[in-house]
Amino acid sequence: FEENVRYFPALLPICDDEDPEAALEAGNAPALSEMRLHNGTVYRWNRPVYDVVEGQPHLRVENRVLPAGPTVADTAANAAFYFGLVRTLADDERPLWSRMSFGVADENFHTAARRGIDAVLFWPGAGEVPAAELVLRRLLPMAHEGLRRWGVDAAVRERLLGIIEARCLTGQNGAAWQVATVHRLQERRHLSRADALRTMALRYAEHMHTNEPVHTWPIED
Repeated sequence: FEENVRYFPALLPICDDEDPEAALEAGNAPALSEMRLHNGTVYRWNRPVYDVVEGQPHLRVENRVLPAGPTVADTAANAAFYFGLVRTLADDERPLWSRMSFGVADENFHTAARRGIDAVLFWPGAGEVPAAELVLRRLLPMAHEGLRRWGVDAAVRERLLGIIEARCLTGQNGAAWQVATVHRLQERRHLSRADALRTMALRYAEHMHTNEPVHTWPIED
C-alpha cells in the first residue's frame, strides 16, 4: 500500500470525510476509502486488498494472473494448472529465476501476449519451443505433481488438467475461437467486420452459458 501511494499519482483525486484515526479511537474499523480507491487503480499481478465487510476489516491478496475463462470449467482448469505449476516450481531446489533471466521472462510475457497459443517461448533446458508443446511436455506434468502435493484427488486433477491438454492439442482457446469465428463469418456470410464481431460476441455468450470448455466450441458459419 505504501509503494502504491509513493510511486503512483492519484488518478481519481476524490477525498472522503472520514478521519481514520478518529474511527480507530472510537473502536471502529476505518474504511480508508481514499486508499482503497487509489489501490484499485494500480494493476499489480498480485494486489493487496484492504476491505471492511459487515464491520470487520480484513486483508487479502488478489491474484490477477488467471486469464478469463470463458466458461467456469475453463477458469477452474486455468486455476488448477497455475496453482499446481506454482507449487512445483516453488518446491524446486533450484529456483526458476536462477535458470532464466528476468529479461527472457519479460520477452516470453510479451511474446505470449502478442501470439497467444501460437507463441514460441524460451524454457530452461528446452530452448525455444511452441507454447502448446511446452505445456504438454513440460508444464502439465509439473502441474499434476503440484496438485498432488496440494492433496488434490487424481480424478479432479485429470478432469481439470485434461481441459488444458485438450486446449493445446486442438490449438483452440478463447482468443483462437474468436478470431476463427470472425474470419469464418466474413468469408462465408460476407459480413462486415462490425457485424461479424457482433455475431461472434452473441455466440460467445451463448457458448459461455453451456459451460462446455472452449476447445469444444464449433466454428460455425
